[in-house]
Amino acid sequence: MELAIDTSTEVTSIALFVEGQTQVELTWHCERNHTVELVPNLLHLLCLARVGIGDITGVVVAKGPGGFSGVRVGVATAKGLAFALGIPLVGISTLEVQAFPYATTALPVCPILNAGRGELATALFQTQGGKWQRLKEEHITDINGLCSEVRQETIFCGEIKIEVMAELRQRLGGKALIPQGASLLRRAGYLAELGWRRLEAEDYDDIATLQPLYLR
Repeated sequence: MELAIDTSTEVTSIALFVEGQTQVELTWHCERNHTVELVPNLLHLLCLARVGIGDITGVVVAKGPGGFSGVRVGVATAKGLAFALGIPLVGISTLEVQAFPYATTALPVCPILNAGRGELATALFQTQGGKWQRLKEEHITDINGLCSEVRQETIFCGEIKIEVMAELRQRLGGKALIPQGASLLRRAGYLAELGWRRLEAEDYDDIATLQPLYLR
């Protein structure tokens, strides 16, 4: 059984999974209380699954971008568990986790996170030839730069501010496809599925050298 941890933003999510299939998942709004809320909820997750910490055979963590302290807590916890248990560790971009729910649409998917100072953290993903791919690496831009790159219908997802949504619709019209409601929620179940692909391929990260992805 593997563990997925995502503390990238004020929305935190953790899951236990087997071969990419989620068994138990917790998602909650923790504000900036990652340090005090993560471990108790991890223990609760194990209790719900009726397993012990020694039953975890791999750890997958969302490595950012995101809030500085949140990402740091998640990555540090994941590294500590992997080291203590002697199990594989995989770090996945938080932006890829946000984009992955829309992989089956075959449209370009542009995840967005607020980076402060009027800037946005973003990337571009798409399923092409049946393979999920990163078309543009994670980077910092602003609304002008983001809109200038759009050439076709594109799904914009993530924790998008209302004013950014409005500007995307105004500038891009029908090219901007923005999901609404619960579909925008970033869940550890998607992180688990992405992480399992790398665990299965034995494409592990080095516990000592894996670092948060802050972009700044």
